[in-house]
Amino acid sequence: MGKPIVAIIGRPNVGKSTLFNRFIQERWAIVEEVPGVTRDRIYRTVEWNGREFVLVDTGGLDFNDTDIIGTQVRQQAEAAVQEADLVIFTVDGSTGLTPQDHEVAQILHKANRPVLVVVNKLESQIHSPIIYDFYQLGFEKVFPISALHGMGTGDLLDEIINLLPAEKEVVEPATVKIAVIGRPNVGKSSLVNKIVGTERVIVTDIAGTTRDAVDTPLVWKGQHYLLVDTAGIRRRPKITESLEHYSVLRAMRVIEQADVVLIVLDANEPGTEQDQRIAGYAHEAGRGIILVVNKWDLVEKDSYTYLEYEQAIRSQFSYLQYAPLIFISAQTGQRVAELMDLVQFVSEQQAMRVSTSALNRVLEEAVLRQPPPTYKKRQLKVRYATQVGVKPPTFVLSVNDPKLMHFSYERYLENQIRSAFGFVGTPIVFKLIAKER
Repeated sequence: MGKPIVAIIGRPNVGKSTLFNRFIQERWAIVEEVPGVTRDRIYRTVEWNGREFVLVDTGGLDFNDTDIIGTQVRQQAEAAVQEADLVIFTVDGSTGLTPQDHEVAQILHKANRPVLVVVNKLESQIHSPIIYDFYQLGFEKVFPISALHGMGTGDLLDEIINLLPAEKEVVEPATVKIAVIGRPNVGKSSLVNKIVGTERVIVTDIAGTTRDAVDTPLVWKGQHYLLVDTAGIRRRPKITESLEHYSVLRAMRVIEQADVVLIVLDANEPGTEQDQRIAGYAHEAGRGIILVVNKWDLVEKDSYTYLEYEQAIRSQFSYLQYAPLIFISAQTGQRVAELMDLVQFVSEQQAMRVSTSALNRVLEEAVLRQPPPTYKKRQLKVRYATQVGVKPPTFVLSVNDPKLMHFSYERYLENQIRSAFGFVGTPIVFKLIAKER
């Protein structure tokens, strides 16, 4: 059994994401003064008085919103209720009890879960008698709070801990974090859903459907993963709304925290300038990288199509020659299983260490095969090398003068190391230190 799960449920714009951010002590969920900002389920761990639980933020339950996104938001919220050990039913104290609150209450009564009613937005009237109106919802405990200012949230956390099931000792498994990134509408969310085998994140043909970074745990062939779906990253001049701005910042942050990054390309338009820019973020962050060409099922093919696409993409992503390239269809599931095997392989390559003796043998042979360049009658001397880190693999090169190292020779040494040891799918970092003989 894992950590207990606590879900935050309520109609739109009652402050669920503000409360979520307050509990996790981080501005993770996007907060805007408009309804419908949160859409997918967002998970984070909360610690209070020595106990931990998983907190779930959800989209607002709006029963009048019958379009495709509104319907899927309700399905995501209802799924969160079903998996929860405790529900925080959040309502808006500044507007009072509404018919929508009663509709949400009916769903929670049917779910048969412990429920705490939380009356939010009582900044100036935390002791207001208005809270008694919310007992009409039929739940025993009502808590007045201000999530924005933190008023009353400590007492609420105490009660949450009291109601959670007894904690069982759990050994946290080693988890590989996978970030799924790319331009809007290239099929990132569809890919996540196909991998996990369920409608974990909302999918529509509308660009920008995903807004938050959405975490999904997964076990594949005994290995634990955390899949993180992200908002589509557009070019900066096209980012006009603050909501999208925060979505993109969140995606960039996910890249920095990931082990392996899946850069999802659209087979109908692969390798755009924006694709290259997005891939550059992951490369500079030192993450493991796999180029994933999605919607391959929609491409008309002949016997040369694969080679033509491969050559074109390799040319456009010339700085990512180390990254594996795979053609998939998230819609049909074509090669999705192979993709996950490839993720595991790249993760292992990232964490690989080579012995100092073997490393230096390779470099000695490389130097003999192609001597270092000379600059102003001074020649670079590579004295010694050792691996000092992983994720990304990092090597210290002891040389007579770091200024004599030309980028082309550094790339040559990198290629020789890759040829000898692999390091598929991961950047290699060199740190040069001066050491005369």
